[in-house]
Amino acid sequence: MSLSADCGPEMKGKDRMAKKPKIALVLGAGSARGLAHIGVLQVLEENQIPFDMIVGSSMGAMVGGIYASGVDLYMLDKMVEHMNTRMLVDLVVPNLGFIAGRRISEFLDLLTKKKDFSDLNRQLIVVATDLMSGERAILEEGSVTEAIRASISLPGIFTPVNKDGRFLVDGAVIDRLPVQVAQARGSDLVIAVDVTFGPGKKIVINTAMDVILTSLEIMGKHHFDTVLPHADILIQPEVSHINPKEFDRSREIVDLGRRAMEDKLGELKSRLKQLSSRKSP
Repeated sequence: MSLSADCGPEMKGKDRMAKKPKIALVLGAGSARGLAHIGVLQVLEENQIPFDMIVGSSMGAMVGGIYASGVDLYMLDKMVEHMNTRMLVDLVVPNLGFIAGRRISEFLDLLTKKKDFSDLNRQLIVVATDLMSGERAILEEGSVTEAIRASISLPGIFTPVNKDGRFLVDGAVIDRLPVQVAQARGSDLVIAVDVTFGPGKKIVINTAMDVILTSLEIMGKHHFDTVLPHADILIQPEVSHINPKEFDRSREIVDLGRRAMEDKLGELKSRLKQLSSRKSP
């Protein structure tokens, strides 16, 4: 048998694989509002909606990274509902931040099982901000915990993550909804979940944390308007009335995430069907 004959079936198989649509789920920043991502993921899983890649920024990176590590979504839902988030705060004498971040790293180690990106069965990309260069930092190697810890590090609140000479902070500073990162990785369909810019926004300015969170949202609005046209399916849970610090409202937030995803299921299934038919050999 000739070499070309030997390679024929394999090449056909590769061709079929190349034509398989690549679906990306982009989970945006939003502090407590980002818990809506849990509800979105639950509905996607219940309906067996396929996606190949998770791209997350800030709380989106946290929920996406924990899910990619194999944690049961319903267990995560219940745990967050009954958890006192204050136990994750370890205050330090202010230097580069008020919170050292050791406790939250230990918490993330527990949930991610200390996995590296290479241990995950689904591609995960975490977005943070490099303070030294002022550019987007793409994290997809090494410790999942370290990457999440960097992406959720609110400037001035959490101490930055020092990784390879870079000082990394919250992904929301530069890219709160990293749709373009997913596109750059060859995604054919981008499902983006925004938990910040829906109607009915509740703005409360009582503390330094409120000032920082609101400032980040204002900074991110222009960027959001820029990337919005690039999202094929946009999911916007109606959580804007919830203060970003209100983690005690997790039951309501997760349920709102479920509702928003359920409302978009018909549109998403239709887009997936169209995409599959176009990609078929």
